[in-house]
Amino acid sequence: MSRGGHDKDRDDDPERRCIATGEVQPKRGLIRFVIGPDGQVVPDLAEKLPGRGIWVAADKAALNKAVTKGLFSRAAKAPVQAAPDLADLVEAGIARRLVELVSLTRKSGRAVAGFEKVKGWLAEGRAKVLLQASDGSDRGKGKLWTPTGGRWFGCLTASELGLSFGRSHVIHGALAKGGLTDKVILEAGRLTGLRGHDDGNTAVGKE
Repeated sequence: MSRGGHDKDRDDDPERRCIATGEVQPKRGLIRFVIGPDGQVVPDLAEKLPGRGIWVAADKAALNKAVTKGLFSRAAKAPVQAAPDLADLVEAGIARRLVELVSLTRKSGRAVAGFEKVKGWLAEGRAKVLLQASDGSDRGKGKLWTPTGGRWFGCLTASELGLSFGRSHVIHGALAKGGLTDKVILEAGRLTGLRGHDDGNTAVGKE
């Protein structure tokens, strides 16, 4: 399994080459950019903007390298402008998308928050994704476990996770399969790459 909880053996995920690392990998772990009419590098987080896509790994070091080394201009074969804080802008944008997706999942009845409710879903096998705040207590988070055949992510803060559930802060959240859950997994994987929280999982039985 690769960083962010993606299966390495997925054969149904188109691949693209990262301009910073030179590696070819599934699109799920990459960020698409296009060049706007004004020559500015524009993040295409929804992958819907017209134009030739330029791909960079969902990793701050890779994004910063692409900006500082002029790799966007090289890929576009033309002078272009990339914001110096492009990596931070991408991270913030993906975090907003993830918070909104979890919120929509909650509104559809496929998500719960709070230790006891999450533990109940895990015990019943209803949870496909366990979300835990990056700034939550390791001791408390360690009492829960990654869903069997599911995913764990710890890339959102307690306040960000709280926004998804209409609260000031949330430490534990769980999502059922179906609905927007697969999109949550996609965005959470990308945010994990940007924030580097994958190695800090305190949940039991991490996959």
